Amino acid sequence: MPAGLVVNPASGKDIRRLTGKASVFDNREKLAIVKRALAGAVSGGLSHLYYMDDAHGIAHTAIAESALPRSIKIERIPTPKTSSALDTLAAAEAFSRTNCNVVMTLGGDGTNRAFVKGWRDANLIPLSTGTNNVFPVLEEATIAGMALGLMSQGKRSMSRFIQRRKVIELDLGSETDIALIDAVMTSDQFIGARALLDPSSLKAALLCRADPAGVGMTSLGGLLAPVSDSEDAGLFLEFGEGGKTLTAPMIPGKMSDIPIASCRRVGLGRTITFEGPCALALDGEREHVLTRGARLSMRVSREGPGVVDIGGVLAAAARNKWFLK
Repeated sequence: MPAGLVVNPASGKDIRRLTGKASVFDNREKLAIVKRALAGAVSGGLSHLYYMDDAHGIAHTAIAESALPRSIKIERIPTPKTSSALDTLAAAEAFSRTNCNVVMTLGGDGTNRAFVKGWRDANLIPLSTGTNNVFPVLEEATIAGMALGLMSQGKRSMSRFIQRRKVIELDLGSETDIALIDAVMTSDQFIGARALLDPSSLKAALLCRADPAGVGMTSLGGLLAPVSDSEDAGLFLEFGEGGKTLTAPMIPGKMSDIPIASCRRVGLGRTITFEGPCALALDGEREHVLTRGARLSMRVSREGPGVVDIGGVLAAAARNKWFLK
């Protein structure tokens, strides 16, 4: 069965790289990551690859320079080449019309959110090359590529290594949206720079994962009341005076003092409502503005994408001696 490849040239380059102390994933590094992933995928049995034709030609160049075996079928997924999330969204919709068994994505939370919006039940191997990297994993690309190749073979026994993730479902009245990690309401009246930078603007947040070892909104919940991805629950935070002050890394390399008014767990499917005016940030980036009186409803569900357990796949390969010749 085919595998897929998506590279976001814009990931890991937003304003948080200047205001914090995070490193930049430039396109040269992403090219090297893709080449390593392709080497691993070939060894894992890759026979058919679809790739997103990104605006900077990273995937195309990596494939051209990797001297892949002629037996591997390569197919291009065109995009509008807007250098925005629209490219990833359009590619995901196109991928969903193929018979791809698994897709590797290079990006951060925003990249993966855009892909999942276009193809909700995709099976992903998400590699971190973004600023907010809660959803994607930090893994050597060669190893992730080996898992990609193995999963692309479509062995029924390998389906047990696909774990369905939680998402936040949002209903804004006139439209719907999703978040993979967090939905945050702020006092901002406009979107402006999309990244969340000012802790004083925070009003409330719904998290489907609260990770004390993460960075960003997930760390705020994680340092108060951790919620793992395997738990059938989320966490709702309200910010403001009257409670205690939490010190947490809202962005890489910068600690912030954030006043916490309340913190409570919410079960799957439990609806949380919020009323404007506010700006709504999803997975670290402001996306919507709610006018005064406009209502938003949110819930955590288990209807997210599948994510491949890379370690589990390679452990199965070891047990079955698939790399032994």
